Amino acid sequence: MPKQTNRWKLLAVRAALCVATVASTWAADQPQWGQRYSRNMASEEKNLPDSFDPKTGQNIKWSVALGTSTYSTPVVASGKVLIGTNNDDPRDPRNQGDRGVLMCFDEKDGKFCWQLAVPKITTSVYWDWPRAGTCSTATVEGNRVYVVSNRGEVMCLDLHGMANGNDGPFRDEGRHMVPPGQPPLEPSATDGDILWLFDMVKDCGVRQHDSAHASILLHGRFLYVNTSNGVDDTHKGIASPDAPSLIVLDKTTGRLVARDDEHIGPDIFHCTWSSPALGEVNGRPLVFFGGGNGVVYAFEALGNGVLESGTGALEFRSNGAMDKDSPQHSTTPSLQSVPSLRKVWWFDCDPTAPKENIHDYLRNREQSPVNIYGMPVFHNGRVYVAVGGDMFWGKRQAWLKCMDATKTGDITRSGALWPYPLRQHTTSTPAVHDGLVFIADCGKTIHCVDAATGAACWTHETKSDIWAAPLVADGKLFIGTRRGEFVILAATREKKLLATIDMGSPMHTSPVAANGVLYVATMNRLYAVQKSPAPAR
Repeated sequence: MPKQTNRWKLLAVRAALCVATVASTWAADQPQWGQRYSRNMASEEKNLPDSFDPKTGQNIKWSVALGTSTYSTPVVASGKVLIGTNNDDPRDPRNQGDRGVLMCFDEKDGKFCWQLAVPKITTSVYWDWPRAGTCSTATVEGNRVYVVSNRGEVMCLDLHGMANGNDGPFRDEGRHMVPPGQPPLEPSATDGDILWLFDMVKDCGVRQHDSAHASILLHGRFLYVNTSNGVDDTHKGIASPDAPSLIVLDKTTGRLVARDDEHIGPDIFHCTWSSPALGEVNGRPLVFFGGGNGVVYAFEALGNGVLESGTGALEFRSNGAMDKDSPQHSTTPSLQSVPSLRKVWWFDCDPTAPKENIHDYLRNREQSPVNIYGMPVFHNGRVYVAVGGDMFWGKRQAWLKCMDATKTGDITRSGALWPYPLRQHTTSTPAVHDGLVFIADCGKTIHCVDAATGAACWTHETKSDIWAAPLVADGKLFIGTRRGEFVILAATREKKLLATIDMGSPMHTSPVAANGVLYVATMNRLYAVQKSPAPAR
């Protein structure tokens, strides 16, 4: 199979493919990819099994069938488990054909609750890759689900779906779930309920590449969203060089309230894969974002005060509500009227990489620009990020980088703490725990690194490349490979292999732990893994 036809498998792995140390977990649920705000792939969950067996059912609480292509990491909140997949095995016989699907299951027993089915973009396969499904990972708060559809739509959904009626203001779900030209379906109790929708393609001029692949960062009243802006069909140019890479929406209305103004577009080598993180530095929250140009940015998080823009300013009240006289009360403000996020610092992850005519380096495995697929992770005043040449188009070189988040301005030199060389390309997000950093790469290797110095502690070789992020929980490291190996290691300075489990299907998503249960998704099945009670004497 040509390499190009495999590329879409990366979409939900970056990153590969989202604050601070104020909270190590978000209650016992796991309503967002990674720790709340910081995106650290570490959990405080305890009593997780050292091993399990899908074939015999050992330590399997329940499992459910998904589609055939699953690149979205599951999230767990308010008694529900949500995960993106495709429609190759339709749950709803009325909704046939290629779709991106977000499925919702009951946390207790895996019972199917509802699904959101979204037709594909048909402009070209490079907009919305066939059968890739919904690659973005959902974020949940209360009874609201925030997710980016395969069509680049930021959506707010009702956690209970249509079972409690069709809530507004969006009411046209029946038409939205079918391709243009087909008659609308009558929404049922097992369909998703869209509350509002913001179309990044239509309203921001974004040219998404392969699919939308974002994990929304929720902070206060605001949603920070990676736009997935990328190259055109030729892979040699940027169709939307002026489109933003990072936008901010009001979570209650879906209105656009801010954007980055860093003109990243022309310097995107492939796509904008990375989703944002957040951390508190010197008393103020900063948003950390890995651009498609290989640069990590720190922006001031929205809150009180005034954001500058080219046509005035937007005022935010102390409770986060927008001023009633704000131009944002238009339905869709022009990008020129939207305030820019304030940049605090930036860090070029590979300053020696080509900066001119970057697409001339397509397919160059020795010299090329770099991408950031995984999310930056904030921990104890530092930002950790994996960066390297593009999986299919760039050089093989890659690193785990550590930078000082307390600096300002261009911190490419002043903020560089250490680099750690990886075996090959990487799409992984780091897990930082107990003075160690764990990361995986496409060279079939899991790495354990000293968080303070960047010195290698140990490596573990697998039988296949790894596109997922590791999870550290209960003193263990959990991660899956593209060959279907699920590896469990001790999350310690000394290497100790606990188990290698054959899942029978590739894995591209990160494991998740919530409420004493480990969730593992293969391409076609979701497993809830829990220690079985000891037999009574």
